[in-house]
Amino acid sequence: MQGQTLGIWHNLNAIAAADLEGFAQRVETLGYSALWYPEAIGYEAFSLAAHLLSHTTSLEVGSGIANIYARDPHSTAQAHDTLNSIYDGRFIMGLGVSHVPQVEGVRGHTYGKPIATMRTYLEAMAAADLITPDVESQVVLAALGPRMLALSAELSQGALPYSVTPEHTAGAREILGPDRWLCVQQKVCLETDADTARQAASVALGRHLQLPNYRNSWVRQGFSEEDFDDGGSASFLDAIVSWGTADSIRAHIQAHFDAGADHVCLEVVNPRDPAVPDWDAIETFAPAN
Repeated sequence: MQGQTLGIWHNLNAIAAADLEGFAQRVETLGYSALWYPEAIGYEAFSLAAHLLSHTTSLEVGSGIANIYARDPHSTAQAHDTLNSIYDGRFIMGLGVSHVPQVEGVRGHTYGKPIATMRTYLEAMAAADLITPDVESQVVLAALGPRMLALSAELSQGALPYSVTPEHTAGAREILGPDRWLCVQQKVCLETDADTARQAASVALGRHLQLPNYRNSWVRQGFSEEDFDDGGSASFLDAIVSWGTADSIRAHIQAHFDAGADHVCLEVVNPRDPAVPDWDAIETFAPAN
């Protein structure tokens, strides 16, 4: 990742398989540098990456994030090297420890201590004896707290913080140092009516409000537990989901860059129908426009 670039983060699990190719190609045509997507209980992260990469030419594709409990470190290292060998280094492997409900409830694993588990996993990836061609590391970690950010600087190419403020971005840059990638996810909602925008923001945050990893992160960022009640307080929603005019949202994005982000991936919240991509907003912020 070079310079200050914009990407799109979108829950591709909500898009029909037949429409994935067109979605990625449209994002690429609009000039975004990368397309990121989560891994939950829908599409498998690395199979999906291969499909998206095979139907684009310059777009970087990033797992944001792939769950380390879903596959062993050797398989993950193979996937990283295979995809980047075939697709000219366009795959960014975002890895994370996920959350207890997804790890224990969905997959039936035991959720370990996040830092120790991730360290062991990354060290095992590095030790994998592979015959695939050597490729440059394209691994970033889902990092919110200072210890995971420090591990990102030590054992990966950088970090992908999710749902954070520009102030968090500034702190993350200090921990990462000048040479690691800092890719920041930012929810945006192109809506000027406060009630409509905040309702859409609350829906978009949804289950995240119940997950301890995110709640702990937001408390570290200065919010209180009461800010997460009843769908989120107005001040909390306004800080985590940037809404308003295009210019005000651009200023919020720029604040992340000014704080040290190399890349900001926009998760565009549709205030009219959360299940449908808001292409008007995606086009409004497109680098090609």
